[in-house]
Amino acid sequence: MEFNFTLKYRLPDTGIEIGVLEQRLAEGGSDDALVGLGLPGRLALAFCREAENAAAALRSALDDVQRAVPGAELVEVSPDLVGLTDVADLVGMSRQNMRKLMLANPQSFPSPVHDGSTSIWHLVDILGWLRARGSDKVTVEMTELAAAALQLNLDREGRRLHSKT
Repeated sequence: MEFNFTLKYRLPDTGIEIGVLEQRLAEGGSDDALVGLGLPGRLALAFCREAENAAAALRSALDDVQRAVPGAELVEVSPDLVGLTDVADLVGMSRQNMRKLMLANPQSFPSPVHDGSTSIWHLVDILGWLRARGSDKVTVEMTELAAAALQLNLDREGRRLHSKT
């Protein structure tokens, strides 16, 4: 199966040139990733990786990046934290329709992890809710990837919090 996901990193302060970094990543097995270097010291890799399952796709990509860029610190695995627009794009509906679903089902719609002017949810929660309502636009692979991304982000946060105590 094919999985599309993004890994975001904080780069170690080694002064490595962009071209060398891209070459290391490609040679290290990440030739299936689009490299983004928008902010200084940050790296985003948009993968399209084939694997037996989502967890295997994510794990192999994480291992490849760690070998190619030792010391790179994982910041986020996505798709995980999303707004309504993100979900609507993923399942092929308008943001307005997604918002109507949320407002029409206040008791059953998943609670956001951040509620504010821009609310944020874990994607797997909304996908599960949509599947339970019979949506045929939510695939098993999509849900599996969102669950694996959430687990990796939780593990990363757990390690971060543990190191501060």
